[in-house]
Amino acid sequence: MDPKTTEVSQLFERFKAAILRKDFDICTKLLFQLKIALTGFKSLPPLFEKTPNAVHELTLARDIYEHAVILSVKIEDQDAFERDFCQLKPYYTDAASRLPPSPQEYPILGLNLLRLLVQNRIAEFHTELELLSASALENPCIKHAVELEQSFMEGAYNRVLTARQAVPHETYVYFMDLLAKTVRDEIAGCSEKAYDSLSVNDARQMLLYSSDKEVVEYIKEEHPEWEVKNGFVFFQRAKESVPCKEIPSLQLINQTLSYARELERIV
Repeated sequence: MDPKTTEVSQLFERFKAAILRKDFDICTKLLFQLKIALTGFKSLPPLFEKTPNAVHELTLARDIYEHAVILSVKIEDQDAFERDFCQLKPYYTDAASRLPPSPQEYPILGLNLLRLLVQNRIAEFHTELELLSASALENPCIKHAVELEQSFMEGAYNRVLTARQAVPHETYVYFMDLLAKTVRDEIAGCSEKAYDSLSVNDARQMLLYSSDKEVVEYIKEEHPEWEVKNGFVFFQRAKESVPCKEIPSLQLINQTLSYARELERIV
C-alpha cells in the first residue's frame, strides 16, 4: 500500500471512530478532508485509470461515501444526503464490474428511494426503480420502499405508519418519521375540510395515534388554529380564516352565450 492510500485509510479510521462516538462535528470535518484526499486518486470516477492500487482505492472511496450517506442521515441533512449519494452512485454502476459487491448497496439504494418518496419526487422514484435489476427489486430494502410508495398512492395510510415498526435497516427510521408526518398532515388537511368538528377519540383514530395526548400535542404544534374543547376538536376557526371567493356565475353565463353566438356566426 502506498503512503497516500495509507494516510487516507488512517483518516478514515478516525472518521469511523468519531461516528461511533457520535461526535458529528468531528465527522463533518474529517469527511471534508477525506473528500479532498480522494481527488488525488486517478483510479476513481470519472477517470477510472488502471493504477496498481485501483481496486483498493475504489473500495476505500466507496466505503467513505457510504459512511458519508449514513452520516447525513444521522445529522438529518437531506441536502448532504443527496450530494453524497450522487458521489457514491457511480461506484454501484460504472465501477460495479471492478469491485466486489458492497453489503451496504441495497440498504443505501432503498434509503434513497425512501428519501425521494418523502420529498414527493415520485417521477424520480420510478426512474431509480427502472435502473435496478430484477434481483435488486427482490431485496427486502428495495421492496420496503416500493410497498410504501404503493400504500401511499392508494391512500392506505395505516400501512405506511405501521411500516415503521418493520424497517429493514436502522437508518430508515429518520425518513419513516418524516413520511409519517407527511401522512398525518394529509389526513389533517382532509379532515378540516370534511368536518366542522370531531371527537378527540375519532381524531386520534383518523390521525393514527395511540393516545389522546399525542393528538393534542400534534394539534398544538401543527394546527394551533384548531380548538380542542370538551373532548372535541373544532375546525370551524380554520375554515373561517380562509376567505370564500364568490363565483360570478351570471357573468360567466353571459360570456359563454356570447362566445356561442360568435361561433355560430363564424360557422
